[in-house]
This record gives sequence, structure tokens and C-alpha cells, in this order.
Amino acid sequence: MSKNIVPHNYQISKLDRLKKNNHNSLLLWFTGLSGSGKSTIANLVESALFNEGINTYSLDGDNIRKGINSDLTFSAEDRTENIRRIAEVANLMIDSGLVVLAAFVSPYKKDRENIRTIVKDVNFVEIYINTSLEECERRDVKGLYKKARLGEIKNMTGISAPYEAPETPDLEIKTENENIDASVKRIVDFIKPKLNLKNE
Repeated sequence: MSKNIVPHNYQISKLDRLKKNNHNSLLLWFTGLSGSGKSTIANLVESALFNEGINTYSLDGDNIRKGINSDLTFSAEDRTENIRRIAEVANLMIDSGLVVLAAFVSPYKKDRENIRTIVKDVNFVEIYINTSLEECERRDVKGLYKKARLGEIKNMTGISAPYEAPETPDLEIKTENENIDASVKRIVDFIKPKLNLKNE
């Protein structure tokens, strides 16, 4: 970092924004294979929180790669940089007082641990959407697995690139054994105490 970079102190603090919002800010990180249901569940969780007056914002893999990370490939190095940038963006959003929902494959444990370091452990909730590769291939909502099996996509997580499953996630959702409404309710019930809502 350059010695000439000096952070500016602004009059409005994170605490000021949290008080105005009447809730804490958090990062809900949804990880799992492509097609596991991360984005679907994150979307429903956000809707449930938004309907209760929580200020939220969702970050999604495809949307991020079309914009801020459009220069990155799917190599191991670029995957790490992809997650690092997302974590830094999420950290700014946490400072702004938002509950951020991030749905990313994020296959490497070291990258997910780096997220926790960037946003601080107290602000980080790791949600493992645990869906088997077989089920994800069966769903194949984007047709990616078919292309990967044909060799048209390289570095496909679960096929030609590894996925390192979380060992101790804050929450684990097994979509093949639990219906989506129950999953969403379980996530919302888990994070509500962390928001410290004054009206509850």
C-alpha cells in the first residue's frame, strides 16, 4: 500500500447508520456447487428480510462477473481474486449498514476464510447450500454441467475443478432433504438475533 494513501475520517459513522436503520449489518455468504440453489434461497431470504424492514442488497456470481470482475477468468488465481474483490465490496456495504447476501460457488476454503478476515468474524455468516453433484447435474438449470462434460467448459467446479466443502459452516442447508420454505425460515430465524432489532 502506498505511503501516500491517508484514509479520510467522515462525520457519519457506521454506528450512526446502524442506529438509523435500527438493525446491525451482516454478510450472509451462500456457498455451494453451481445449481445447488444458492441464488434462489438467497433471493427468498432477502425478500423475507426486506418485508420486515431490513435494508438489504444481494450480490450474485453472474452479475458480478459481468461488471466489476469481467476481467477475470475461472483459473484458481482469478477465482481467488474474484472472491477477494467481492469481499471488499461487501465490506463497504456492511459499513453502509446493509445486510448483504452473497451467493457464490467460492470453492476454496482459504478464500472463504479470507472473506471472514476482511469483513470480521462477527459480521460473517457462512451458509453452506449442500446439494450433491448428482442433483446439481440433474437440475443443470444453466446447462453448464452438460457443456463441462462435453469439454466445452474448463475449470468447472465439481467436474474439472475442486469444491472444498465447509467443515463447520454457521448453517448447512441440504436441499434434497429440506423444502425451500423451511430452509428460508431456518436461515431467517438464525440471523434475526444477530440483527439485534430494537422492536423485537
